[in-house]
Parts: sequence; structure tokens; C-alpha cells
Amino acid sequence: MHPALSVILFTTASGAGYGLLALLGVFGALGVLPPDQGFGLVAFVLALGLVTFGLLSSTFHLGHPERAWRALSQWRSSWLSREGVAALASLVPAGLLWLAFLLGRRASAVVAPLGFISAVLAALTVWCTAMIYRSLVPIRQWNNALVLPNYLALALMTGALWLAALSALFGGGVVATVVALVAIAGAAALKQAYWSAIDRAPHALTAADATGLRGGTVRLFEAPHSQDNYLLKEMGFRIARKHAAKLRRIALALGFALPFLLTLAALLWSGIAAPALLLAAVSGTVGVLVERWLFFAEAKHTVTLYYGAAAV
Repeated sequence: MHPALSVILFTTASGAGYGLLALLGVFGALGVLPPDQGFGLVAFVLALGLVTFGLLSSTFHLGHPERAWRALSQWRSSWLSREGVAALASLVPAGLLWLAFLLGRRASAVVAPLGFISAVLAALTVWCTAMIYRSLVPIRQWNNALVLPNYLALALMTGALWLAALSALFGGGVVATVVALVAIAGAAALKQAYWSAIDRAPHALTAADATGLRGGTVRLFEAPHSQDNYLLKEMGFRIARKHAAKLRRIALALGFALPFLLTLAALLWSGIAAPALLLAAVSGTVGVLVERWLFFAEAKHTVTLYYGAAAV
């Protein structure tokens, strides 16, 4: 599949934003966030800013962005529509929770329920985003049971990294840092498992299956047209195996290894906590951008069987 920049930015930014929002909700409900009102202001601006940026960037992949609102009406059958509904619904308790943080003790009674509601709706939105791809049967790499937990884990990881960095900047405790360490380890394990699964999975469909011609190997005799059409540009994108392997190593290094080492260093040496965690958050986000590019580039649509692909 063609890795569209708008969709890559959307899934990375909104994932980090909803991950941060979910953790702010849970940590706020448990009372383990820094009490500084400045922290609440910056943290919620960052979370909602990432979510808004992600959602706006996704509209640039549409032929008619001005009609995006119409997708909300198809929530009974479309995961994309459900994502939009969940995204809008999550903004209400998140905004109220932000207001409660700014009011301080005067609104302490509503922080816990608003926090848990915000966390549930944020997780539900990421769930819907993942299911947009998980539900696509024609794409073997996406129609995989590990896609959903990977989306959730990456959102949690990037959100935890930014929460740990902000907590350190405002003199917070080590709870967010420990959560970030665990989230990085879990996300890395799930990402490796996903890559291993799509590499080992057999090519279930061939050109013979697509054409219905049995009894031998089916090959394309002549291309149906002289230049690439929309299907080949969008769904016939190919990346060399050596390039994919190199980009996987970059994603592992920037997205998981470096953030883990920096977060561990911040946990062991409090004097470098703030700069180390901030660098870890930036590195983790860049690594996820690379990983998300690969998520699209390595996906092969079955329609390519009609254009010369031997198997998908």
C-alpha cells in the first residue's frame, strides 16, 4: 500500500495524543499527577493538540475533505465512522477533566469519574482506528490478530513517554517513568511478534486463485495498460526486502531501544531525568513514524494479483 503522509501523521499523532489522554485520565483519577496547575495546562494542551492535529491531517487523504462529516452517519457498519464518533465523544470528558484540573480542589470530586471516562473513550477511539485496518480481509498483513494490540500498545507507549517527560519537567514522581519503561518493553515485544507473524505467514492467495485458472502456474502475459493506474499507485506500492529490513532496524532503534535506555537512565539518575525523558519522547515518536510508514509499505492488496503479482 502507498504510505500516505497524511495517514501516517494521523495515526502517529492521534495515537500519542489519545495514549497521553488515557494516562492523564487514569493517573488523575488515582491522584498521582503533579499538583502543579501548569502541568495540567501543558499536558492537556499537548494531548488535545496531538489529537486535533492527527484528525485534521487525516482529512487531507480524502478526495473531498469538506465532506468528512458525512462519515459520522455510517457508524453502524463502518469502523472509520465509529472512530469519528468516538473521537468527538472523547473530547467532552477530556475537556471537562482539563477544566477540573485548572479549578484544583474546587472540582476534585469529579476528577476520578471524568478521568476514567476519558481513559475509556480514548482507548475506544484507538481501538476503532486499529479496526479500520484489522477488518480489511484483502490485505493479509493487516487482517492479523496482532494489529489491534499493536495499535493500542504504541499509543500507550508514546503517550507514556510524553507523560513521563512532562512529569519530570514539573517535578513529578517516578510512577510515570516506570509505566513508560513497561510500555516500551510491551510495545517492542508486540511489534517484533507482528513482524515475525507477517514474515512467516504463508502467501494464502495466488494469481490462480484470483483468475480461477487451475492446473498450473498462472503468470501475467501482458500488462493491461502502458502506465500505472490508481490501483497500482495506491495498492501496488512495493518496497525492497533489504530496505524494509533496514527501516525495521531504524524503527527498533529510535522507537524502542533508545527511548528504553534514556528512560532507564532517567529512573536511575534523577539529575538528568527531564532532558533524558524529553529526548526519549521525541525519539519514540520519530520511531513510530518510521514504523507506521512500514505498516503501510509492507501491506499487499490482493488486487495486485491481477497486475502480475505471483502471490500475496
